[in-house]
Amino acid sequence: MNARTARPAAAAAAAVIMLASLSACGGDDAAAPSSGKAVVAGVEVVKDQKLYDLLPEKIKKAGKVRVATDVPYPPFEMYVKEGGTELTGLDYDLGQALGAKLGVTFAFSPQKFDGIVPAIQAGKFDVAMSAITDNKERQKVVDFVDYSQSGSGILVGDGNPAKITTLDDLCGRKVAVQAATNQLDLLKSHQDACAKAGKGKVDIQTFPKDSDAQLALRSGKVIAQVLTKPAAGWVAKTADSGKAFDLVEDPAAPGGYNASPNGIAVSKQLPELTDALQKALQSLIDDGTVIKIYNEYGVTSIAVKEATKNAAVD
Repeated sequence: MNARTARPAAAAAAAVIMLASLSACGGDDAAAPSSGKAVVAGVEVVKDQKLYDLLPEKIKKAGKVRVATDVPYPPFEMYVKEGGTELTGLDYDLGQALGAKLGVTFAFSPQKFDGIVPAIQAGKFDVAMSAITDNKERQKVVDFVDYSQSGSGILVGDGNPAKITTLDDLCGRKVAVQAATNQLDLLKSHQDACAKAGKGKVDIQTFPKDSDAQLALRSGKVIAQVLTKPAAGWVAKTADSGKAFDLVEDPAAPGGYNASPNGIAVSKQLPELTDALQKALQSLIDDGTVIKIYNEYGVTSIAVKEATKNAAVD
C-alpha cells in the first residue's frame, strides 16, 4: 500500500532485520535530550533560535513535542531489538533532527495506527510521525507537513539479472506480490498496457506475506517482486548485508508508482507548530540532512525537495 493508508500485514515481519548497525535511543516517550543539538545520520544538527521562536507557547513551556508512532513499520519505525523498547527508523531519526533544529525534545510514544489521529484530536499527542499518507479525509481533522512521497517499487535479485528498469519490463514475466495489496492492484491495472505493447500480460504470483514473495525471488521462481518502495529499499539495503536484492530506480517514478505524500500529522489546535515544523523541515532539506537520513534506510528517492503542507493528491 502507499505508506500508511492502512497497515500492510507483513510490516512486523521485517521489523528487527539488520538493526544492529543503526544507532538509536528510545522507547515509550523516547526522545533525545533537548541539549540544542543532536547527531543524526552523521550530521550535527543545532538549534535555530528563529525557528524556536515560532513554536507555540505550550510547546516551549513543555520543552517537548509529543509524538505518536505505530511500531513496527520498517523502515519508518522499528525497535532496535525484538522485545525491546529502543526505537530506530526514518521517522524517529527525522524527528530527532527536527527536535534539535527547533530546540525541543521529540518524545515518541507507540500507539496503534488506527488510534493515532483520534489521539491527536483528544489532545494526547501534538503530532504523529508514522508514515501516514496525507489525504483529504484526514486533513479535515489534522494538518500535514509532507516529508516524503512513496508508492510501489520493484525489488529484483542482486545485480538485476533480468535487467528490469520500468514497470513495462515486467510484462510477460513472473512477478511476485503480496495478496490483497495496492501493489497487486497496480499489476492488474497494468495488464492492458502490457497487452497493447504485445508483450503478454504479467504472470502474477501472489503470496500471503512479503517475506514469502522474497523467498520466491531468491530462488529464481520469479524475476521481481512489487511492494511498497520504502520497504523494497530497506530490504535491498539490509538483506544479506545488501547482497541479496537490488531496488529498481525508475526516473519517471522517483517516489514509486502511484506515489502519494506522507506527512507529519499535526493537531489543528497548534497551527504555529505546523508552521515551525514546515520551516524546520525545509532547513534540513536545504542543508542535505534529510537526504543523509533517508540514505541510511535505502530510500533516498522518496525524499521531497520542498516541505509542503496538506499536499494530498486524492
